[in-house]
This record gives sequence, structure tokens and C-alpha cells, in this order.
Amino acid sequence: MTARKHSVKVSILNEEYSLRTEATPEHVRSIAAHVDELVRRLMGSGGVVETHKAAVLAALQLTDELLRARAALAEATGGVRQLSGEVRRMLPPQKRGLLTPAETARLAGAGEVGAGPSSEADWFDADEGGGRS
Repeated sequence: MTARKHSVKVSILNEEYSLRTEATPEHVRSIAAHVDELVRRLMGSGGVVETHKAAVLAALQLTDELLRARAALAEATGGVRQLSGEVRRMLPPQKRGLLTPAETARLAGAGEVGAGPSSEADWFDADEGGGRS
């Protein structure tokens, strides 16, 4: 089932556009206002007079911002994945998500699960070689 489409009227450089979209009207108006401001700023800088050229430059600038944001997100995601892997190695096997429920139950039956420190917080202290201070 598709989301309900809204018809939203926006104005960019005093030109009216009627858009059909699944996004909320407030979101579409916010996007249009951002584009309008950017194109006006480019035209007001004195370097660009023609509307279509200012629109192309605005599209290039917005695309640059988008691609930079995607690259930053990818870098942050990679960092989080790396950190997650490092933290996972510090956890006991049952807490790593590496054992199936059947394996965890088998180990519990053999007395192997829970044989370590008494609480989750203790696992971190145990790796430090110290226990509680």
C-alpha cells in the first residue's frame, strides 16, 4: 500500500509550483524555501543574473552538500561498526549474539553460562584484571 499523496503549492523565485508528494506539506514547503533562498543568494551575489543558471548552480551546491553528508555518514557508520566489533570481543560469548539460543541453553545446562562475573557490569572489570575497587 502506498502512502497518501498530498498536493502542495510552493513558490520559488515568485514562480508557483504544484507538487504531488508523499512528504508532508510542511516538509515540502521547507525544501522549497531552502531552494528559493539559495537561488536568491546566488543571484544576489552579482555573479549570476540568469535564473536558470542560478538554479543549476543551486542544484550543484545542494548535490555537493548531499554527497558530503553521505560520505560523513558512511565514515561515522564505519566507525560505529568498528567500535561495536571491539566492544563485542570484550563481551562473554552468550552476550555477543554469536551463539544460537540452543547453544546458549546447552551451555547453561552444562553449567558454563553464568560461570563468570555475577553481573553484566562485572564483565568489563574482569577484563581489566581487577574486579571492583
